[in-house]
Amino acid sequence: MILDDLYRVILERKKKPSADSYVSTLISKGKDEILKKIGEESIEVIIASKAEEREQIIGELADLWFHCLVLMAEEGISYSDIFQELEKRSGKRGR
Repeated sequence: MILDDLYRVILERKKKPSADSYVSTLISKGKDEILKKIGEESIEVIIASKAEEREQIIGELADLWFHCLVLMAEEGISYSDIFQELEKRSGKRGR
């Protein structure tokens, strides 16, 4: 699955930074920079959605997911952590 591959690359870049890697550069700038990128991408998703540009929405959502994966790696959060939280919520009424 592409998310698995992408997350594995992000974790690898965190362990072994590379000067020509966007992920390594982003991580080296710290959590505030990662959060800034997530904020920017969130706004771009909203703008694309308001414009009803499907392809642009898809691209911006991909950017947002990517930067969320970088934050997950930075925080030591795994897919299973997220999936467990979603499973807990799925059993609640009104969802």
